[in-house]
Amino acid sequence: MRRRLLAAVLGVAVTAMTVSGPAQASDYDSFAYARQAAGQRVIYSYPGLVPPESLLARIRAGEAAGVIFFGENVSSLTQIRGVVQQLRAASAQSPNPHPLLLMTDQEGGLIRRLPGEPALSHKDVGLSADPAAAATAAGRGAGENLAGVGMNVNLAPVLDVFHAPGDLMDQYERSFSSNAGVVGDLGANYLRAQQAEGVAATVKHFPGLGKANADENTDAKPVTLSVPLTTLRSVDEVPYQDAFAAGAKLVMLSWAVYTALDPNRPAGLSSVVIGQELRVRHGFTGVTITDALEAGALSGYGSVGNRAVLAARAGNDLVLASARDVGQGDQAADALARALADGTLDSGAFGDALSRVNALRAGLS
Repeated sequence: MRRRLLAAVLGVAVTAMTVSGPAQASDYDSFAYARQAAGQRVIYSYPGLVPPESLLARIRAGEAAGVIFFGENVSSLTQIRGVVQQLRAASAQSPNPHPLLLMTDQEGGLIRRLPGEPALSHKDVGLSADPAAAATAAGRGAGENLAGVGMNVNLAPVLDVFHAPGDLMDQYERSFSSNAGVVGDLGANYLRAQQAEGVAATVKHFPGLGKANADENTDAKPVTLSVPLTTLRSVDEVPYQDAFAAGAKLVMLSWAVYTALDPNRPAGLSSVVIGQELRVRHGFTGVTITDALEAGALSGYGSVGNRAVLAARAGNDLVLASARDVGQGDQAADALARALADGTLDSGAFGDALSRVNALRAGLS
């Protein structure tokens, strides 16, 4: 079991290895070893225009999966390109041979961290004269823009099917349509074009935030969506089948509670939603990633570290520490390392998650 996890930490293929029985805590007598494994499941963030030395040190040590960028990190395309080069240079000194995951939210319209494409919002795309062509152009524009500065993951497209004008997704123009089939088609066009430019697509927010009202924002507070299971599966989850058929590489989980699936936990903390609905029912084999660990929806789930452990145990491969604070990422990684060392997190499942993350990283540049 320890060899299986070590292979995953180092980015080595492990599919031929077989193991049986749980690992013992003594297998992880080196916290540094567990810390490196844990860090490779954390997406870090930082404040301002200059990445701090503490983040560069984590990257050089192989203790970070990647970095997310926000508007406050970007003054121009030239500036952020230089930052990305700096982060890549640090990564080249790490024991992990694969590229960092360098990501942002470049959906289009109001939700853009970089200047430039895609100019159209998802709503604009859906209302255009030729939505299919517009979705392809938007995805291509997002891919070219991110690849141009050295980023390799976009947290887009959004597959939420809005339910009423002015609802949460519609007010920010983040939904292609109120028709699930249209959302599926346009989302697939967007992600295919984006991934053709070498930028991995992240579809979100599974199993769907389209039923959220204008004031039901998981960034700000806990949200419960009492959507019937038949509606979830016949409307909200429909676009994901199109996305998976088109080759979507990542899925971001919603922080809302879905009473029809798991009334006790937000989707991103639910093994029922991730393990059964997403992995088994939909057959998704790619990388799962949380929404922001600092979200108000998780106010009842304790510390950053506790949230990270719960998210990993539920089946998230990556945790998103996006508070623009390197210390937040460290708290998440430290907690994951302790949980791995003491057996709270199963080492086999941990190694499988790392294998998926490393496979994603190996396929990007």
